[in-house]
Amino acid sequence: MHLKNTWLIFLLIHLLTGCKQKRSIENIDYTTDYKFSADIENKVARDTVPWKYQFSASDYATKGDYKNALRHWDSAMPPKERNFTTNQIDSINLKYKKVSAVHYIVERAKENRVVMINEAHHNSAHRVFTATLLRQLYDAGYRNLGLEALGNGPHLDSSLAARKYPIQKTGYYIKDPQFGNLVRTALEIGYNVFPYEQTSKVNGKAREMEQAKNIQKVMENHPDEKFLIHCGFDHVLEGTHQSWEKTMAGRLKEYTGIDPFTIDQVTYSEKSNPKFNHPLLKALDVKESSVIIDKNKAPYKYERGEAWTDIAVFHPDTRYIDNRPHWLFQNGNKNVQVDVNNLEINFPVMVLAFKKGEDINNSVPVDIAEVKNRTENCHLGLKKGLYEIIVTHGKESLKFEQVIK
Repeated sequence: MHLKNTWLIFLLIHLLTGCKQKRSIENIDYTTDYKFSADIENKVARDTVPWKYQFSASDYATKGDYKNALRHWDSAMPPKERNFTTNQIDSINLKYKKVSAVHYIVERAKENRVVMINEAHHNSAHRVFTATLLRQLYDAGYRNLGLEALGNGPHLDSSLAARKYPIQKTGYYIKDPQFGNLVRTALEIGYNVFPYEQTSKVNGKAREMEQAKNIQKVMENHPDEKFLIHCGFDHVLEGTHQSWEKTMAGRLKEYTGIDPFTIDQVTYSEKSNPKFNHPLLKALDVKESSVIIDKNKAPYKYERGEAWTDIAVFHPDTRYIDNRPHWLFQNGNKNVQVDVNNLEINFPVMVLAFKKGEDINNSVPVDIAEVKNRTENCHLGLKKGLYEIIVTHGKESLKFEQVIK
């Protein structure tokens, strides 16, 4: 009994102390273009241009701060509160059935050669949603992913396919960790990831035409393959656009004769304050990303004037877990607490996680969080694997490794 008790005590001590990873912390020279919240707010306070909040919303999205990205975007274009009556809400819910957007899109995509989905450039959740489609669309025959956000022409990242991960110069919006993860995941699955943005410094109608022609060229080089196109805002609209006559989607149909399956996920996404959400989104009260269909199984289309998309996606409001969006901890990501409270460094700090083996000076991090003081905990959304964690105050930086099991 004495030996048995001794062994149990030893095992307990081992579990409590021996299993803790002892970190090797290294001081490093490190600089980053990701901005601290105070810097973003100070710039907004000083700036006088009308579109300053659009820039700041993008800056917040880029550094992984979804909540403030929404807040600043709504400061740029203040929403109004609109509501349906109780009778209208009841009528809507009687007319439409909510179904999983992922399942619906994948099933419809099997009947198409081209799927197009849009994003708002300040909304990382849209990038996460497109990423959730990648594996199932690949299994359904999709092999090519066109991204408006990829640098093109003189800004082309020609080593992206060989390197298998995005870097800071891959594209302006791709600096957002969730956009970087979309690219990283697509490359890991086996997609041909390609740019299609115009290179002639044109805008408006001419830009839509050039984007479509660029996609057409890639399609002609892959005549038997399927394409997923991820674009911004109105480029996904079919029909007649109020400013461009036809959008990129409409021009591609004109040039190729192929009718794309078009998806809007911008219109019915959350605002910074739920009371400002679109009244239809509030009426439906969705619990997962959804498409709504009527009794004849016809999907609800997004329509604006003479333009439309084939379906609209209704995203639920974000829940916050440890002050991070709940969708960061889905699709194989774990909620990982990174211990930064006892580090010998001044606060606030930015915590950046890089996959081991990627170039930390150039790679787009897998996740970022800002920790304002020592009393705050740091939580990142990370998959299993080995990571290099950078903790930086701007003038001083520390690095250590962390294994996620």
